[in-house]
Amino acid sequence: MTLAAVIDYGAGNLFSISKALERTGFEVKTTNNPEDLEKSDTIVLPGVGNFGPAAKRLEPLKDTITDEVNSGKLFLGSCLGMQLLFDRSEESPGEGLGMVEGEVEKFGEKVKIPHMGWNTIKRERDSPVLNNIPDESYFYFVHSYYPKPEYSRDILTVTTYGRTFTSIVERKNIIGAQFHPEKSGEMGARLLENFASMVKK
Repeated sequence: MTLAAVIDYGAGNLFSISKALERTGFEVKTTNNPEDLEKSDTIVLPGVGNFGPAAKRLEPLKDTITDEVNSGKLFLGSCLGMQLLFDRSEESPGEGLGMVEGEVEKFGEKVKIPHMGWNTIKRERDSPVLNNIPDESYFYFVHSYYPKPEYSRDILTVTTYGRTFTSIVERKNIIGAQFHPEKSGEMGARLLENFASMVKK
């Protein structure tokens, strides 16, 4: 069975993402042990919370995550886990994983924050992770900050909330979703199934 390592760094939300991954056929291990990341077939970084403290708690795993991703292992980050792919965040001081150049910014005063509820995505290009997911499909968001990649080539989908922001990034074997796929109904399940198919190839 294909093993997904779900990183436990104290940011919560592990149960729902673990169960959603199990439904796609993964064996799931929640862990903060570097050896478990090395033995896994894929690494998933979920989470809700504050960027700075989360980045600090990830520090003991940072080198292992980087090594495993550089080796070609597929990586999925969601919500805060997606923001931690970037260099830094306006939310609080701390160094992210730096696997996607850019930073995380706060929504302006013209919109209600957090951005919470269902919203649509629009693809900027095609990817296997979007197979059978039409443009304007709805996903579930809860966030006050949004990622701003330095390079447009890393942007897979965008979403509009007061402004147009990046809702999925993809760089080679790295995928990050600003929404919660495990809370996004049929389309979220489909995205995780597509991700599972990519891992199992």
